Amino acid sequence: MEPDQALLEYAVKAVVDHPESVVTTRTIDQMGVLLTLTVHPEDMGKIIGKSGKTAEALRILLRVAGMKGNARVNLKINEPVGGKREHENKTVDQVVDELNA
Repeated sequence: MEPDQALLEYAVKAVVDHPESVVTTRTIDQMGVLLTLTVHPEDMGKIIGKSGKTAEALRILLRVAGMKGNARVNLKINEPVGGKREHENKTVDQVVDELNA
């Protein structure tokens, strides 16, 4: 495991209630390194933090860790199934139908 991925896992597992559910993947492309984080749905609030401050802090730490290896490190946090964004993808007709029902 690469140092940036290990740092992310260590920090996240220290914060969440379900550390066994923490999964990270690391991919490299022309834009740099992309770390993808998946956590238990109950832990999403702890990872995002108030006004996104915790997620922002994790991204800053990863950028600093990436500087050591001359790499740009980005973090993507996967939305869990049943998350809030799932409901935002409705069409106008669906919303109107729900309001009329």
